[in-house]
Amino acid sequence: MEPKTFYVTTPIYYPSGKFHIGTAYTTVLADTIRKYKKMRGYDTYFLTGLDEHGQKIQEVAQKNGITPQEHVDNMADQAKKLWKLMDISYDDFIRTTEERHTKVVEQIFDKLMEQGDIYKGEYEGWYCVPCETYFTDTQLVEGKCPDCGREVKKMKEEAYFFNMKKYADRLIEFYEENPNFIEPESRKNELFNNFLKPGLEDLCITRTTFDWGVKVKKDPKHVIYVWLDALTNYITALGYGSEDDTKFKKYWPADLQIVGKDIIRFHGIYWPIFLMALDLPLPKKIYAHGFIMMKDGKMSKSKGNVVYPEMLIERYGLDATKYFLMREFSYGQDAVFSPEGFVERFNFDLCNDLGNLLNRTIGMINKYQAGIVKPSMENKSEIDKNLEEFTEKQIQKVEENMDSIHLSNALTEIWNLIARTNKYIDETAPWILAKNEEDSETLNSVLYHLVENLRKIAIMLNPFMQDTSKSIMEQLGIEKEELKKWDSIKEGSTIEEIHVIEKGEPLFMRLDQTEEVEYIKNEMKK
Repeated sequence: MEPKTFYVTTPIYYPSGKFHIGTAYTTVLADTIRKYKKMRGYDTYFLTGLDEHGQKIQEVAQKNGITPQEHVDNMADQAKKLWKLMDISYDDFIRTTEERHTKVVEQIFDKLMEQGDIYKGEYEGWYCVPCETYFTDTQLVEGKCPDCGREVKKMKEEAYFFNMKKYADRLIEFYEENPNFIEPESRKNELFNNFLKPGLEDLCITRTTFDWGVKVKKDPKHVIYVWLDALTNYITALGYGSEDDTKFKKYWPADLQIVGKDIIRFHGIYWPIFLMALDLPLPKKIYAHGFIMMKDGKMSKSKGNVVYPEMLIERYGLDATKYFLMREFSYGQDAVFSPEGFVERFNFDLCNDLGNLLNRTIGMINKYQAGIVKPSMENKSEIDKNLEEFTEKQIQKVEENMDSIHLSNALTEIWNLIARTNKYIDETAPWILAKNEEDSETLNSVLYHLVENLRKIAIMLNPFMQDTSKSIMEQLGIEKEELKKWDSIKEGSTIEEIHVIEKGEPLFMRLDQTEEVEYIKNEMKK
């Protein structure tokens, strides 16, 4: 039987500047979910990339004295290097300047015009250059862009429009029939109440005031506006509209499309309507996460509070950086980055809780049993049974949270299991059992349960922290691949006699709180 497919996407990022940890979070989130699904036996496909057209790109390139193509080429190289550094396992990196994309965008525009969804007119409105978006007087907030808060300017130009009104009722009906299409629910309610319920305005989809973009074939003074161009990447990357559409037939519709809350309107309204017009199935779920904030508000170079992932990875390691990002972001909510919070997570969660559990376990196995643990399935104590029952419940909670995109909660449940396993050591007191020869079987059982729980913890951590998971397995002496698979944490144990490493190696070295907080603050100002 063919495995179930799972297609996950990030938004394609706008390459006007260097990516900070907010962009990194989105990509790590998608990558973590993809790795989890792969461990669960899915045939996965993960798409990310860059949205390379638009007025802002043209202006940035001119300011730097290079062509727009040179600018986006440089940014694409930077993005790929960052994702390699962060061990992001994407299957495809789509760039909207690639011919495989631009040719299909031209075809899509022509098709929509031929079937009456696109018409020519004149647009006058308030335009926000960074957001590439027009707004009406009523949509502005205190005279500024409602999305980013920047200044807008009045513009008037000939343009092509997409007839949004034609599909509004159909989209409302789809929302009602698919209540989990947009998550979290608050984002869906926001779209419904602020845009769908008052009535959709037709969408301006071309521009004539710049030329960096896909031209309308039959009217080349018009450049296809960023959202019709950008959003279609999710299907052009799979080969939609090309001679080889095998991947499109296999993976579309997407199972999960991850976006930031600032672009949910485009993905939750425009994108479904474009797909309806093309007579294509809609994605199964669109998830809009929050922002990563600083104590004094949004990250800003002028405030000297921007955090780049490279700095954290170089100083503290990839797994610690990923752990912080995944743990701090609660489902659908904003997260706050602070140097103090980062160092505390590192010292308490990674060093004290997880690191000490592994070190104590390996130390006791070497000290009391010459580094050897044997299978122990009989003569279980009530404490053993209690630990096993707790572990089973935690595994179920972790799976439920992973499947529902509550990754921070999943990590919380894993750490609850780590805490319970640490408590099990205090309850069973192996150092006392080791003093009496008649307790040797009981001692082995205790150490066996510790190894088993650490093995299960390592497996559940694998989608988040692959190097840490691998190190735990190696230090425990677990070599069989079947004992590293997700399914093995729920089956009857098949662990055989193992030999742990002779001297445990710390997973994470404790940080000096004052020194490291100061270091991060200084790096943020650069």
